[in-house]
Amino acid sequence: MTIESTYVERNPESARLYARASNVLPSGVTHDSRFMRPFPLYASHAAGAHKWDVDGHELVDYVMGHGALLLGHNYPSVTEAAQAQLVKGTHYGASQEKEIEWAEAVVRIVPSAEVVRFTSSGTEATLMALRLARTYTGKPGVIKFDRHFHGWHDYVVANSKYSAGAPAGVPQATLDSVSVLDLDMDQVRQAVATRGDIGAIIIESAGASSALLPVPRGFLQALSAFCRSEGIVFIMDEVVTGFRWAPGGVQEIEGVTPDLTTLAKILAGGFPGGAVAGRREVMEHLRFPEPGVKAAKVGHPGTFNANPLSAAAGTVCLNEIADGTHQRRATELAAQMRAGMNGVLCELGIPGFIYGEASEFKVLVAGTQVPEAQDYDPRDLPWKLLADGMPGERSRLLQLAMANHGSHLFGAAGMTSSVHTEADIARTVEGWRSSLQDLRAEGQLD
Repeated sequence: MTIESTYVERNPESARLYARASNVLPSGVTHDSRFMRPFPLYASHAAGAHKWDVDGHELVDYVMGHGALLLGHNYPSVTEAAQAQLVKGTHYGASQEKEIEWAEAVVRIVPSAEVVRFTSSGTEATLMALRLARTYTGKPGVIKFDRHFHGWHDYVVANSKYSAGAPAGVPQATLDSVSVLDLDMDQVRQAVATRGDIGAIIIESAGASSALLPVPRGFLQALSAFCRSEGIVFIMDEVVTGFRWAPGGVQEIEGVTPDLTTLAKILAGGFPGGAVAGRREVMEHLRFPEPGVKAAKVGHPGTFNANPLSAAAGTVCLNEIADGTHQRRATELAAQMRAGMNGVLCELGIPGFIYGEASEFKVLVAGTQVPEAQDYDPRDLPWKLLADGMPGERSRLLQLAMANHGSHLFGAAGMTSSVHTEADIARTVEGWRSSLQDLRAEGQLD
């Protein structure tokens, strides 16, 4: 049997649900990343580092709630906090103490956070950060970097300078306000000098598409210093990296203090939630002015901002991860995973690398032969190799094969939690070996 026919035979209930979903949901999904041919897996429940699909298969989970679950599924203290809040109410339509506790936790943990405003998602957070920056500087122009992902609102969907055509549904005037550059300080300086209207520069803190393409060493420091000298608001997008790379995110590790930081994912402990945190002087544009005082205020409603359920779960989660123990554990496990998977590539003589930072891993089955079984820092790998990636069909079949062998990847990537175990890693490495052998048998490997 082929990889795909095995997947279809193993998952009849997922196939049935996908057919049903396709009648009422475009392409049958509610998030673009969940679209998969011939159909996605449908989950029934989860616990710790595992989840079960509707056909009864237990899978080691490396999607981890799209990165929201550093503590794994249903972490006891977070679940207990949510359950306790649930019976008290999920939406008061009024302020409540939990939102203050949540904000205090963010300010205590994130180096750049003097004050905080909560949103319901990371996309909303980057939207607000850009609006605050424009208001503060009085300049409408924005610089973002090639393939850096900051959500799906109009000002950040010009994802790549090399893409043909404009993103569907986005006005050209909006796109014209954004310059998409390479990670090159000369390009940044030239764009700022040429345009004369740049009020904000935003960057994915560890690199494009959740560190698929890394930020070069020293670039964040150089960019931060340049923004400070030019009066440009420097925004570090730590939606993915915040609380995962370290309690204080990449900015803690790199010693960089941005003007604004965008947060989500781990922030809310597995519930919906995002935030903008940063320098009080910039954030003050959210304040209501005193009577009789004319001041520019950025409006910010939002029905579920800092709702009691997210605030309760988020506060407990942040307190749990504040000392870095969970991050260190997850990072150690990811390093074991990367080294083990690279060992299999060496053993089978298959070109490629498994690389990543912190508790993430990226799968690249293409390019050159991995020289030895070890963990690789992406900043030490050839940029073009990482940028070229691997063929789409190979990536698709690899994800199906890994599911057939008991592990659920996030496309050609994944992340560990602090509750994964060495046994989980060993099981996945063996599934990786079997998946590569399946790909080879189908002629999918060079």
